[in-house]
Amino acid sequence: MFVNVHTGAVPVAVLYPHRMKNPRCTGNEPFTSDGTELPFRLQDFWRWSASDLLSNALRGVLAEFIVARALGIDDDGVRSEWDAVDLRMPDGLTIEVKSAAYLQSWQQPRPSAIRFDIGPAKAPWDARTNATGAPGRTADVYVFCLFTEREQARANPLDLDQWEFRVLPTRMLDDRVGTQKTIGLAGLARLGAVPCRYAVLKAAVGQARITPRCGTFTTGGRT
Repeated sequence: MFVNVHTGAVPVAVLYPHRMKNPRCTGNEPFTSDGTELPFRLQDFWRWSASDLLSNALRGVLAEFIVARALGIDDDGVRSEWDAVDLRMPDGLTIEVKSAAYLQSWQQPRPSAIRFDIGPAKAPWDARTNATGAPGRTADVYVFCLFTEREQARANPLDLDQWEFRVLPTRMLDDRVGTQKTIGLAGLARLGAVPCRYAVLKAAVGQARITPRCGTFTTGGRT
């Protein structure tokens, strides 16, 4: 083991050579103090922190969960907060999930304009290997998830009939829009992304993985 002879410090890479593996919790785990269980549990924290499903950050996590379930990805692990891709299929296919909504948690004068982030990563980090890759879009397929409800009284992100999904192979984004950072619904339509329902999302992803490579888009126009 290498130790700095001047400070006695051991490099972090040696102290923590492996990523922590956190087991999936049940929600019944208690908080404790001085060895005594307190009258609140992990599920109380979840209710407090994760009930606003229309917040931008949490809606994105929910969209990943919905897509994972549609594709049959249901392992015993927990979501990785940082990784080069959002989801990994058992057969190796990798997926990037993007979400947007007309409704937000805050007061709005009008429904939000729909834009999805598609910018290539500057230095994608692979959580499995702890390695940083070359700049670019790292997933094989993009799934764009749109929460379509515009009425606050009706909005229920758990109702999957209020969602639309659009799927594109990443190579189409690379070929047609290059390093463009965002894209709207009209731009997705021009690339051939057709809205689909949850029930057929798995089939749409399967179709995207076999779509032939398209011609290179050279005008640089924003879509």
